[in-house]
Amino acid sequence: MHRVLTALFLQWITVTALAADPLPSVVSGRIERIASLSSQHVSARHIDVWLPPDFDRNHQYPVVYMHDGQALFDPSVNWNKQAWQIDRVAGQLIQDGQIEPAIIVGIWNAGALRAAEFLPQQAMQFLPAAKRQSLMQTRALPELMADRYLKFLVEELKPEIERRYPVRKGAASTMLMGSSMGGLISLYAMSEYPQVFGAAACLSTHWTGTFEQNASVPLALFQYWSDKLPDPASHRLYMDYGTETLDALYPVHQQFFDVLAKEKGYTGEHYLSRAFPGAAHTETDWSVRLAVPLRFLLAKQKN
Repeated sequence: MHRVLTALFLQWITVTALAADPLPSVVSGRIERIASLSSQHVSARHIDVWLPPDFDRNHQYPVVYMHDGQALFDPSVNWNKQAWQIDRVAGQLIQDGQIEPAIIVGIWNAGALRAAEFLPQQAMQFLPAAKRQSLMQTRALPELMADRYLKFLVEELKPEIERRYPVRKGAASTMLMGSSMGGLISLYAMSEYPQVFGAAACLSTHWTGTFEQNASVPLALFQYWSDKLPDPASHRLYMDYGTETLDALYPVHQQFFDVLAKEKGYTGEHYLSRAFPGAAHTETDWSVRLAVPLRFLLAKQKN
């Protein structure tokens, strides 16, 4: 009984804290918030849903599920005053006829539990026990929660979005995007649920798991994905990295993954890997190149 009451109290604290969060301002389209969405798997969190310009409920839209929803739209409401500004970038691409209008679902992260939810859980079985314990201590992870986070996405959030909005339900029109640890969880979600998600865009993928260069975590991730990358005939994958700040750790690992993906059959229009020399590990830098993954995911089909 005490444990149940404690859990309910913590849930109440979370919901109460979230209630004061302002709605982000956008320069294109509009935001609707599903406030403090509760879950049986993870803590409650806001879902900020961006509806494209000229949104029409009689039209069926592709949908992009994006992690770190706090940082997607309005720099003034994010902790570091930076944002992807996806409303601006996507709105311009739609206006220019370069991408298909889409609904963007911004999923707020869990703050201190972000790394616990985003570190690919099944991949960590390939990490030696001592290394796994060290990683969890270094990142202050109470437990690995990625599988629960994916259940939240697939079993709770996706049905709720499909109930509220006119989105296409097939995997080809259901996509993921994230940066850093958000890149890892995007690829992990597509790999664990290939029948649900048909494409992922992973910017500055955090291959190292920690903030120092190492081989152990990337090797565990590569062992997992050597078996679990979904069928390239029916899935598409975008990946990139910069060369400054934390991104300086990534080139050697991303280049190895590029080889692995090619061996698995990811080529041509199903795979794009880009390097952005001089780009750092910031929302501002991701915003500068955001048009590239958006065109990859949502380019209009040629007649």
